[in-house]
Amino acid sequence: MTTVAPASAASAALATRPIGMFDSGIGGLTVARAVARRLPHERIVYFGDTAHLPYGDKSAAAIQAYSVKICDLLLRQNCKLIVIACNSASAAAYELVREYVGSKAKVLSVIDPIVAHLGRAYAGRRVGLIGTKQTVNSNVYKKKVDDLDAGVDLHSLATPLLVPMIEEGFFKNSISNDIIGTYLGHAALADIDALVLACTHYPLIKEQIAAYYAGRVDVLDASDVVAAEAEKYLAAQGLLAPATATPPAHHFYVSDFTRSFEESTRIFFEQEVHLEHYPLWE
Repeated sequence: MTTVAPASAASAALATRPIGMFDSGIGGLTVARAVARRLPHERIVYFGDTAHLPYGDKSAAAIQAYSVKICDLLLRQNCKLIVIACNSASAAAYELVREYVGSKAKVLSVIDPIVAHLGRAYAGRRVGLIGTKQTVNSNVYKKKVDDLDAGVDLHSLATPLLVPMIEEGFFKNSISNDIIGTYLGHAALADIDALVLACTHYPLIKEQIAAYYAGRVDVLDASDVVAAEAEKYLAAQGLLAPATATPPAHHFYVSDFTRSFEESTRIFFEQEVHLEHYPLWE
């Protein structure tokens, strides 16, 4: 049970402000979904930078520029917390964003909460990780895990076919099971105690991955860990939104709009949403 700090008049007013989230596209909606499930009274403002996806093949300087511009929007929306729901942006822009935002809002990445969880729960154990080529080649998870000095033995594998497979809605069938099984059977992931899903798309195939392991391996969904971390922070600061009779009205922005983006939101957020077009640069 999370302990809630006593609310002052000021924190009570802040508590009604939304949680801001952003990603290079709509994959980060799995993180938004996890937050909405865990914190059903919180209002979410989500920005998908669909004009510049994927971030994985962009320079760090470009990702930082996009991230700062997006944070300007989220700060104008008076967000009390900003979640970088993207592995590439978390790796390239987290420190800059945190410095840029300053005391106006707390900033969470999708990387640090799962790394901290590994240090607490899997010290001295062998852990696997799957993600995009960009995330795996950046080595950001291994560097952060090694910095913990907790003896976590991390082994990463790039799984590039999974994102396009998921975006096409081509999962939960025998062919996708074969692709997933081929990746998970790779020698790099042998004898692991846990597997980190280091891509915001992968929660959609968590059940298939868990079925492959049949209880032998803990499948760690970073979106759930990030949602738990968001709840922990908001509770400690007395900033949890008060319960209301009507569900909060979430707001979803994209920097480039196509009908296919809107249709795909149902896959990632599991409900129909309206996307508002908001170009980053007019």
